[in-house]
Amino acid sequence: MGQGKRQNCEGMEAISKKLNDREASFPAWARDIAECEKHYRTSRASGLKSEDVERRRKLYGLNELDHHEGASILSLIIEQFKDTLVQILLGAAVVSFVLALYDSEGGGGKKEITAFVEPLVIFLILILNATVGVWQESNAEKALEALKEIQSEQATVVRDGKRVLNLPARELVPGDIVELKVGDKVPADMRVVELISSTLRMEQGSLTGESEAVNKTSKVVAEDADIQGKKCMVFAGTTVVNGNCICLVTQTGMETEIGKVHEQIQVASQCEEDTPLKKKLNEFGEVLTIIIGVICALVWLISVKHFLTWEYVDGWPRNFSFSFEKSTYYFEIAVALAVAAIPEGLPAVITTCLALGTRKMAQKNALVRKLPSVETLGCTTVICSDKTGTLTTNQMAVSKLVAVGSSSDKLRTFKVEGTTYNPFDGKIHDWPTGQMDANLQMIAQIAAVCNDAGVAQSEHKFISHGMPTEAALKVLVEKMGMPEEASESNELLRCCKWWSEFERRIGTLEFDRDRKSMGVIVNSRSGKKLLLVKGAVESILERSSKIQLLDGSVVELDQTSRNSILKSLHEMSTGALRCLAFAFRDELPEFEGYDGSEDHPAHKLLLNPSNYSTIESGLVFTGLVGLRDPPREEVHQAIQDCRAAGIRVMVITGDNKNTAEAICREIGVFAHNEDISFKSLTGKEFMNLQNKKDHLRQSGGLLFSRAEPRHKQEIVRLLKEDGEVVAMTGDGVNDAPALKLADIGIAMGIAGTEVAKEASDMVLSDDNFSTIVAAVGEGRSIYSNMKAFIRYMISSNIGEVASIFLTAALGIPEGLIPVQLLWVNLVTDGPPATALGFNPPDKDIMQKPPRKSNDSLISPWILFRYLVIGLYVGIATVGVFIIWYTQASFLGIDLSSDGHTLVSYTQLANWGQCSSWKNFTVAPFTAGNQVLTFDSDPCNYFHGGKVKATTLSLSVLVAIEMFNSVNALSEDTSLLVMPPWVNPWLLLAMCVSFGLHFLILYIPVLAQVFGIVPLSFNEWLLVLVVAFPVILIDEVLKFIGRCMNTWSRLQRCTGQKPVKPKTE
Repeated sequence: MGQGKRQNCEGMEAISKKLNDREASFPAWARDIAECEKHYRTSRASGLKSEDVERRRKLYGLNELDHHEGASILSLIIEQFKDTLVQILLGAAVVSFVLALYDSEGGGGKKEITAFVEPLVIFLILILNATVGVWQESNAEKALEALKEIQSEQATVVRDGKRVLNLPARELVPGDIVELKVGDKVPADMRVVELISSTLRMEQGSLTGESEAVNKTSKVVAEDADIQGKKCMVFAGTTVVNGNCICLVTQTGMETEIGKVHEQIQVASQCEEDTPLKKKLNEFGEVLTIIIGVICALVWLISVKHFLTWEYVDGWPRNFSFSFEKSTYYFEIAVALAVAAIPEGLPAVITTCLALGTRKMAQKNALVRKLPSVETLGCTTVICSDKTGTLTTNQMAVSKLVAVGSSSDKLRTFKVEGTTYNPFDGKIHDWPTGQMDANLQMIAQIAAVCNDAGVAQSEHKFISHGMPTEAALKVLVEKMGMPEEASESNELLRCCKWWSEFERRIGTLEFDRDRKSMGVIVNSRSGKKLLLVKGAVESILERSSKIQLLDGSVVELDQTSRNSILKSLHEMSTGALRCLAFAFRDELPEFEGYDGSEDHPAHKLLLNPSNYSTIESGLVFTGLVGLRDPPREEVHQAIQDCRAAGIRVMVITGDNKNTAEAICREIGVFAHNEDISFKSLTGKEFMNLQNKKDHLRQSGGLLFSRAEPRHKQEIVRLLKEDGEVVAMTGDGVNDAPALKLADIGIAMGIAGTEVAKEASDMVLSDDNFSTIVAAVGEGRSIYSNMKAFIRYMISSNIGEVASIFLTAALGIPEGLIPVQLLWVNLVTDGPPATALGFNPPDKDIMQKPPRKSNDSLISPWILFRYLVIGLYVGIATVGVFIIWYTQASFLGIDLSSDGHTLVSYTQLANWGQCSSWKNFTVAPFTAGNQVLTFDSDPCNYFHGGKVKATTLSLSVLVAIEMFNSVNALSEDTSLLVMPPWVNPWLLLAMCVSFGLHFLILYIPVLAQVFGIVPLSFNEWLLVLVVAFPVILIDEVLKFIGRCMNTWSRLQRCTGQKPVKPKTE
């Protein structure tokens, strides 16, 4: 399965290049407004005319994303049968069904029931497998549907000189004039032509990866600007968080940035490849096909003498005699051989093990959406991680507070703990005990009152309402504590509430991009009017003339004080902190008596933003803070674990370069003093490299900042081409194409968009990078256990093949019939194989390098071991069959109590000639509750009378496979070191399998279906004696394997070439 997808993926590079190069023919962001209006033949005052709209709709189509028709159910069903193992099973089932029909026409009811069980069971397995596969693949296109849900449904448009409210967004065309206000979702890609408010801020992080809302303007930017740099453009699917504006639609539908993401997801969905394990199983199936074909042909050639005879006359073969009945019988043996060689239970056991793995991962906050991704995690070599929300908390937090000391040139610096909006998360270091001094109280007062954000608790997490930076300031105020005169309260933001009541807001000076500050006028309890201001440090400092000291006194702000503040600002900025300063003004004569009333003369001053700079002058500087989106506390250790496990971490973010580099140094992707000039590039710089693969092959971590969706997709594609197994994390719409393309896409459960979740293979319920590392460890453990049960099941099948081959080679009656082999493969082997999935993981599993995706599932030495074991299984099952027919006792165990007739080995090997034997008689013997007699047809002793010998062969096969499951606990470790009880589930599974075997032995109806009878105590003793040596043989082989490993290591240490090293 997946061949078609791989073929589609061959054109991936060409399609990606087309997407990367596709830009609007008219770069509206690089042209002034008049030129834009002229190009789109529109006017911001009157908009488009109705006839123009209709003409453009025919030209550009509706403003909606394409609907890609998914694969039909029939094509999905056919896809499921392209798997090699499935095709072998299907062939065996068809042949078995034809033979069953042939038998039913000439045989009795007993034969008819037995014959039809095998093909029907195989068909049932194939139907279930196809159903699961179709269900998984039919969910693949949900990411595209989720993308449509983030589009705006309505828009306010100017057409024919009139405002049209609530126009369906799908009816927009390029050239339309659209009005946007706070809370609106942008309906198309548009050029800002006029700001109605003083500022316009957009939340576009889900599309660009930026960690905070961005300011927009109507000014022209460079033509080669990246998506983050297009400050005069707003993009479909993003949201207005502050301000109002008028825009001109430039792109609609699939030509928008979100449309490009949609097309990239579609392209990436065509490139899904099989998992490493799936590839190995397909290779195994192809080899198995050849082996089955060769062995079946060999058995057929060996058996020719039984159904085709001739005489030599004058040296030439003459008088040919062909027996159709016997040829059909030996053809059935060949079919039985095919059934024996195919591990029918393997798909079911793999699915069960992966499902158990998903439960374990869910307990570690990793929710697996696609089962195969569990195994893929185990061989991950590169983790491409988004920064915002994955390595960081995606919650702004104050990490440093700078206040003024006892003199104007002395500053106090406080380190603030905490990485979330939880007011109780962390404390402030070196915080003064007792009463807060006047300077700290003023900082708390400004941070609390000059603030429009809020923080609320939702279930087990804290979320912000409003601007993240303002929410972080409110959390800081709570950590600073209450003034002594304040009364205690149980409210979440009790300190902020107290300050807001103490200083009642009566006017607001909104933030704008020119003065870079926000101010509020408050009516203090002292009766004075105060102006509280916060904003960019340089801007606040420029408009400040005084500074407040620790004791609350105010002195002149001299140049020395300014230099101290600017030095502190520089230190915080180089640490990728966003800095805000606080100031106030307590002399406001123009606002004397103002209480917020519109009738007061001062109110007119607030209506005109051009007055704000004058009002916010002559300020008293009080302090500053440094904020950031902090890294998660556990990420640093997780990065170290990745390094120890041989996994490279690459950070791909839409955020700016300096911030990303500072975070990467802090979490350990880069060392603090490491030269990263060649390891940290912007997305655009990477795309301009001549040899991108050489850059990606560098050891250690890499950083890509200002990355767009196409950059992320290209990085993932190149890594996969280079043989890397790539895990990609992300939460935004911009991450979806790369999530879809990666070997395993990992979305964020809390902050992630539905688009990202639907495109992913796994969702992190805690949005935590360290959860990925834990999941990788679990994936490695699961793969190790899967290798154990695959080895176990394959060795069992080799034994069954050996048994049937020896039966045909020796010419004795068929000891095991297909329905019995099917029962062993599907039911009896199932519980132990599944239980091997519970083997405890190795303690050093995350200290080993990741396995290569092309590593062999079964090494040559392991294959040789299981050929030896398989040969013994064949000898044991055929041997016990021969023993029952030819020996009255074996190793002191009496076998004659049932009264069966003994024959010589020669007679048994030539049983087909029984009808020509003279005076051959068979005595009646007891088989369970029945007595079998052969008076009318003594030769039936080798057909109907073999029921006891067949039961012994089947029981030996079951017992040996139970003992063999114990051998599979470890590849090389002795059972003396790793006893069976290290995995109690395996012991329980062995009991279940023996119980199921007893069930078909001692329930008459089932015994009749499977052609077996109950065994006596002595016969069970014989079964155990013949089966137990398989443990001793494998212990010897494990000892030889350990010696070979030791010898290989010694030769490597001495610099010699090993004679025959073991392939891991």
